[in-house]
Amino acid sequence: MRKLTFAFAVAAAMGAAALAGPASAAPGMPAGVSAPDAVTHVQMTPMERRMERRAVRRHIERRMERRAMRRHMERRMMRRHMMRNM
Repeated sequence: MRKLTFAFAVAAAMGAAALAGPASAAPGMPAGVSAPDAVTHVQMTPMERRMERRAVRRHIERRMERRAMRRHMERRMMRRHMMRNM
């Protein structure tokens, strides 16, 4: 999410710089914008990493619970079906 927001901000900045710069027929980078300055390294904090791992773990646990419940219900239905046919 943070990378996507940053990408939109960079694209908007480049678009604004292109509109504000001198009109030129030559393709290339807008005046005043260089690649190394436009990209910054964004690192997750330990709290963000922990929250993301918790969310993934919760997702996996809920999926496993749903699968277990589905198996349980299928077994019950099969048992009822077998008992009805006796």
